[in-house]
Amino acid sequence: MERKYAPAKRSLGQNFLVDQNICRKIVDALDIKPGENVLEIGPGRGALTRHVAERNPGRYVVLEMDDALADALQHDFPAIEIVRGDALAYDWASLNPAEGWKIVGNLPYNIASPLIWDIVSRAGFARAVFMVQLEAGQRLAAKPGGKDYGALSVFVQNHATAELLFRVPPHVFRPQPKVTSAVLRFFLRPTKPTQHEALRLSSTLRMCFQQRRKQLGTILKSHEVSGYEEVLRALCIDPVQRPETLEPERFLALAKLLPLDFLA
Repeated sequence: MERKYAPAKRSLGQNFLVDQNICRKIVDALDIKPGENVLEIGPGRGALTRHVAERNPGRYVVLEMDDALADALQHDFPAIEIVRGDALAYDWASLNPAEGWKIVGNLPYNIASPLIWDIVSRAGFARAVFMVQLEAGQRLAAKPGGKDYGALSVFVQNHATAELLFRVPPHVFRPQPKVTSAVLRFFLRPTKPTQHEALRLSSTLRMCFQQRRKQLGTILKSHEVSGYEEVLRALCIDPVQRPETLEPERFLALAKLLPLDFLA
């Protein structure tokens, strides 16, 4: 007999994926080999969970903050490890890169961007596949020079490659969202910014993209950043460039050289 579920909770951003072909494509993109460790964010009613379980993972951890759904998942998939709580509060640094974790999830639209920001900068994983709102997906994968390119693009791409795989229409969800979704795949870069460098980068991006239409030289001058002309010259960055034209790796180089008093 088909399980009866409570209605979706708008407060938790619940839109449940019901199209099995889309589920299969998402899990295929994760490329799970038998025995590999998997962590799923927001499994909901288990649409992706069924396909992951069929791949015979090693450890299979799911993060679910809806207790009723967590109870149902524990009943239907007794081998999985359920962590009840908010994914934004999860200790992502606890994922050991040597354990080859693969992360997957249909992320609530309202937390997708900060959650991915946190995951790529703190977690050790082999591959991640996330479904997000299309607008967020375009920002995550954006290249310099376009309207979608911003602080999120730069920060994430300094930690990981971000590839937009395919779009997902609203009609494959229950209830149907009002927007199109997108599935993205992430691989961590071989060399990531240190925690200290990531904090410097975050501060630099916040300053620059608050005034994205202004020239970098003008922005740094207005914030009284001492020696900014020498910093730009050392990095061969033209002071008339706007933030949206500067590549991710050059933003990181800039953040590393800016004086500490700017970050205080």
